[in-house]
Amino acid sequence: MYQPNATSAEAPKITLIQARKPEIAKLRVAAYARVSSDSEDQQNSYIAQVDYYTRHIAAQESWELADIYADEGISGLVASKRDEFNRMIQDCRDGKIDRVLVKSISRFARNTKEYIQYVRELLRLGISIHFEKENIDT
Repeated sequence: MYQPNATSAEAPKITLIQARKPEIAKLRVAAYARVSSDSEDQQNSYIAQVDYYTRHIAAQESWELADIYADEGISGLVASKRDEFNRMIQDCRDGKIDRVLVKSISRFARNTKEYIQYVRELLRLGISIHFEKENIDT
């Protein structure tokens, strides 16, 4: 029968490896701002919206800024005339955005048919939209 030599036995070396906190992917958040005229009041609103969303998104630890899309001096009645809106929609289709923030439904679209069309498309793509004024979060 085998008997271990008690005098030559060493305690096993144990290396403690600290567990890493799993990295959580940040939500890629974009904002859309629009003003319909070039008046001074509207220009101030445009600047305020862009500034607000830039700071608001940066302040959220679990968010990263995808981009700020802003059309100035353009009506919201026809989406095809809003270059920044169309760029945002394309970026959503390309998988670059997870969430969109908008001041109000009327900033997103003034045409009910287009509003429904784009909200449905973004929802199909898994992208949520938050309309702040109405407190609606899809």
